[in-house]
Amino acid sequence: MKQPLGVILAGGLATRMGGGDKGRLDLGGRSILEHVIDRLAPQVAGLALNANGDAGRFDDLGLPVLPDSIEGFAGPLAGVLAGLDWAAGQGGEAIVTAAADTPFFPCDLVPRLLLAAEGCAHPLALAATEDETGRIWHQPTFGLWPVALRDDLRAALRGGLRKVVIWTQAHDAGTAVFDTGAGDPFFNVNTPDDLDQARRLMGKGRE
Repeated sequence: MKQPLGVILAGGLATRMGGGDKGRLDLGGRSILEHVIDRLAPQVAGLALNANGDAGRFDDLGLPVLPDSIEGFAGPLAGVLAGLDWAAGQGGEAIVTAAADTPFFPCDLVPRLLLAAEGCAHPLALAATEDETGRIWHQPTFGLWPVALRDDLRAALRGGLRKVVIWTQAHDAGTAVFDTGAGDPFFNVNTPDDLDQARRLMGKGRE
């Protein structure tokens, strides 16, 4: 299989942060989004940004900006679909998604997802973590998604589906479980308190 393309999901409303683009917030002298780009770009064959509204506000990043094709802020799956449609136009076979507000995600995200998808009918897998009770928590914005299923996903979204795990389980997705011993690698910035915590983590050398 070809190396996947990468899509950063930034299509949400950021209501808990007061609106606006969370990825543009400063973290250690650079935006959160720049940290995300730095982590994902080396792992993929090309990179795009899923975002709604005026695409021009991201011109400085030099990335294709992909709006949702499903109206009404339908959640992460709408961003995944936008990414799959873009990848199809690029001749890609799959994409890997990452959230625009999660600056510390694993630098081996893509190879681990590819490994988790081995043996599956399609290259489909979600990242996950395990809590102290042994329960697996899927990370619905971090996944490997096959272009071959984009029309299936489009139909599901038009039918009202919004839950990522319901769709991935229906297609027997793999799961890549990441260690949390050094802290949650999928810590995301949802609130001002989260941003303060991220800055503390960055100050302690969390990269």
